[in-house]
Amino acid sequence: MTRRRQIHEPGHLRKLLVVVDDSPECDRAVYYAARRAARTAGGLVLLRVLTLADVESQWFGVAELMRAEAADKATARLEHMAARARSVAGVTAQTLIREGAVVDEILKLIEADEDIALLVVAVHAGREAPASLISSLGSGLWAGLGIPITLVPGTLSDAEIDALA
Repeated sequence: MTRRRQIHEPGHLRKLLVVVDDSPECDRAVYYAARRAARTAGGLVLLRVLTLADVESQWFGVAELMRAEAADKATARLEHMAARARSVAGVTAQTLIREGAVVDEILKLIEADEDIALLVVAVHAGREAPASLISSLGSGLWAGLGIPITLVPGTLSDAEIDALA
């Protein structure tokens, strides 16, 4: 069970969470979340989850090299998305890198940070099946989140998102 959200208590800040991946739609989620955070005087958390399935089967030196390379790429992507949030809405995003299964890491983060009030996910309207994150969450974990999820169509323009956020 998820802890009670503390977003309206003194000293707390309502945060929007975006899981950053390499999809083109990810920009739409960051854009929406940054604009929404700015308009509601909230915060923004950008999470990148490293799923390194093959790393454990490697020699120690190789595994560490794989981790370091993945962390460097994740840091670069997070810095890019944080700069995007600053440029579109003046929001300074908190960036986090975790390693593990994406859904598990989302659940752990939401449980640990009682200020996270909303998960923002962009989806591509042209695909028949929703993104893997949505599919994973749809397999019974929705209720376990304990917070609402906003799905942002990946086809929305900046102007359309501005009107909604």
